[in-house]
Amino acid sequence: MKRETWNSRVGFILAAVGSAIGIGNIWRFPYMAYDNGGGAFLIPYFFALVTAGIPILILEFSMGHKMKGGAPLTFAKLNRKWEWLGWWQALISFIIAVYYVVVISWAIDYIGFSITLGWGTETINFFVGNYLGLTDGPFDFGGFRPLILITAIAAWIINFVVLYSGVKAGIERANKIFMPLLIFIILVILLRGVTLPGASEGLNILFQPDFTKIFDGKVWIAAYGQIFFSLSIAFAIMITYSSYLPKKSDIVNNAFITGFINCGFSILSGIAIFSILGFMMGQSGGELPEKLSGVFLAFATIPEAINQLPAFKNVVGILFFVSLTFAGLSSFISINEAAIAGITEKLYKPKRVVVIWYTVIAMIISSIFTTGAGLYLLDIVDHFVNSFGVVMSGLVEVIIIGWFFNIKILKEHFQPISDFNVGSWWDIAIKFITPLALGITAVMNIVSELKSPYGGYPASALIVFGWSMAICIIILGYLFSRMPWQSEQVFKYYDDE
Repeated sequence: MKRETWNSRVGFILAAVGSAIGIGNIWRFPYMAYDNGGGAFLIPYFFALVTAGIPILILEFSMGHKMKGGAPLTFAKLNRKWEWLGWWQALISFIIAVYYVVVISWAIDYIGFSITLGWGTETINFFVGNYLGLTDGPFDFGGFRPLILITAIAAWIINFVVLYSGVKAGIERANKIFMPLLIFIILVILLRGVTLPGASEGLNILFQPDFTKIFDGKVWIAAYGQIFFSLSIAFAIMITYSSYLPKKSDIVNNAFITGFINCGFSILSGIAIFSILGFMMGQSGGELPEKLSGVFLAFATIPEAINQLPAFKNVVGILFFVSLTFAGLSSFISINEAAIAGITEKLYKPKRVVVIWYTVIAMIISSIFTTGAGLYLLDIVDHFVNSFGVVMSGLVEVIIIGWFFNIKILKEHFQPISDFNVGSWWDIAIKFITPLALGITAVMNIVSELKSPYGGYPASALIVFGWSMAICIIILGYLFSRMPWQSEQVFKYYDDE
């Protein structure tokens, strides 16, 4: 049984970049930079990229490429006792997938609203009330929102078609369409934004450096967090994608290219967003809007800014929400592929059969996020899966591989096939810098959570939808690792070249 491979190096890089570039690059990075020193934030940001982001990309690319498997199989090949970590990461991807699809459905719906500016003048009220039908709390579901449910199903169908078609004909081909178009659209929005009156004021706010923030440890933690969350590391994706690389593939260069393209796109998005916000400030008397991050930036503040544009309102709206859709779909496909690869290898079933059953089950579960309580549930689950899922699994990964596995084995694998030598920098980053940064982040997350309940939600909601979920995926990861592999052949047949 032969493992699929990417058709070209470009195809792999576009797929890896497509996974890394998600909706968060567009709505999270600009605010992070603004809130953490403006232009000065780029110093810890790129330092974090070089000392954590790229080293972990090299680590995961080399693990997947050498072991030729998804995350559970890769960790099992490294050491059978570590298989549970692969399942933990695959389950994180599954959880993210079932709520991330709903954000994509919002973006798709807002493409339609852009045509007629259907969100009206009260954009927040429209988003929360007319569109989401937001209820009074997380336990008040309020029924399904038909439009959101339909477009979420459409997103699942797109995902199904891509993954059912395979690595070359599906994932690679889709990203060769999505990524160039996404970058082109962001550039068009950027050009429109910087030509608006007042755009320079917005860019000054974004990039005006506050070097005093450089001495604030929280800014450095924010930089590491942004790099970590935006590169799709520590939740099975990059291990899975790199397992489809041909035998002779430049691991180091691929990691650097993926990391820098992702960060470059984030900066372009920041310029596009803040140039439009600068124009919006000029229209409202020089004050920044309140909602500068997350779903409200994308689905309330930006529509409000679009309403005020002097021309091409509909076009800018359509392009912006198409960019969110493409960014979301490319990441969504990779998230599901990471989970499906683990299941396929464990059960030793044809991948297309797994794709069918996985899609049906995941689509049913995701429907809970299309109810009137969807935004509450999404916010809670997303917070816990990132703060206590991705961060913790990443911390465990670098500790296990850095300290309990001979990383020289991985280094001896990727060095001969890479264009340049990484030297001791990589070892130091994996063993010391990244564990320290993630460890501090994890401790700060726990302390913050214990000090005050996240988002002001009731403790019962945080327990049911947050803490329970975070703990359950660890337990399930362990239980899945105790299940026998349906064929030991998977530990041999992927060494196919």
